[in-house]
Amino acid sequence: MPHPVLTKPGVRWALAAGAVAAGAWWFGDQAPYPYSQRRLLDLQLPCLTSSNLDSVLRPRPGERMLEVGPGTGLQSLHVAPQLGSDGRLDVLDIQPEMLDHVMRGAQRRGITNITPNRADARELPFADGTFDALYLVTALGEIPEPERVLAEAVRVLAPGGRIVVGEFFDRHWIPFGTLHRLADGSGLHLAGRHGSTFAYLARFHPCSAAA
Repeated sequence: MPHPVLTKPGVRWALAAGAVAAGAWWFGDQAPYPYSQRRLLDLQLPCLTSSNLDSVLRPRPGERMLEVGPGTGLQSLHVAPQLGSDGRLDVLDIQPEMLDHVMRGAQRRGITNITPNRADARELPFADGTFDALYLVTALGEIPEPERVLAEAVRVLAPGGRIVVGEFFDRHWIPFGTLHRLADGSGLHLAGRHGSTFAYLARFHPCSAAA
């Protein structure tokens, strides 16, 4: 039997309004996770494991890569050693606390080929054609105007380079279909994908390279 309080019209309207507000926050909030919530970023998410990232990103010794939104460095500290002493991983974040956290982790592990950059991903502070690869794991949905982020990613990518985007169903989630449309609009060709629309890693190449 329904609870008598919940059947009152005013209560039902309040509950409905609360559900709408919660939904708007869940799907509309694009603020990055603050440093105070950093422990959430240390979790290996289903389909976004280090081994799956390796299979999609395919890091190689001597390459220069850019990670946008490294968080606490879960991926950074795994990828950078694979680039070797002749390679380099730039990490870019708008929150200096996250960059400091990554660099402390690198120092503890003796990793010396990570370079921090504080900047907005919509205006990357790098020359055209700088990177062999660029990747974002659960970061694209935190940035307003993701189409600008992808356009900048294409700009700084070297010929034959690749872009990898990882997403997971949380409040910043970008469904795969939405990402595919954004990528098409940025001149990117889907080259590989692991996972479902709710948790996936997808690799793209500029369409000129795929032709």
